[in-house]
Amino acid sequence: MNKKFFTFAAIMLVALFGMIEPALAQQHSIMAIAAAKTLALFQASRTILFIVGGFGLIGIAFAAIFGKMQWKWFAALAIGLAIVAAAGAIVDYATTTTDSNMVGGTLSGGNTQTSWGTTGTTQH
Repeated sequence: MNKKFFTFAAIMLVALFGMIEPALAQQHSIMAIAAAKTLALFQASRTILFIVGGFGLIGIAFAAIFGKMQWKWFAALAIGLAIVAAAGAIVDYATTTTDSNMVGGTLSGGNTQTSWGTTGTTQH
């Protein structure tokens, strides 16, 4: 087999063991723990990305003003930062519901009643 495959499998095994222990201690599912850790990672990396991206916007703007860089690079960075900023709101909008009669997503813990029967509600 390939050495890269075994390296990847070892990393995934370590990550799995890192998620199993808190799940067993708190009696939560492994997927709930993985979702919470992924959300925390996204929020932390988004903060770092905004700081570095802000300095990048300032630097590219000055370079573009003096003709050393193209304005489309500035626009691409600004649009990319806007997409990252809106990503959390888009996910929240897609996974939550305000109407109790609508089917809610399982990530939001909403009503999972379907037209063919009730499957219950998700637990947190």
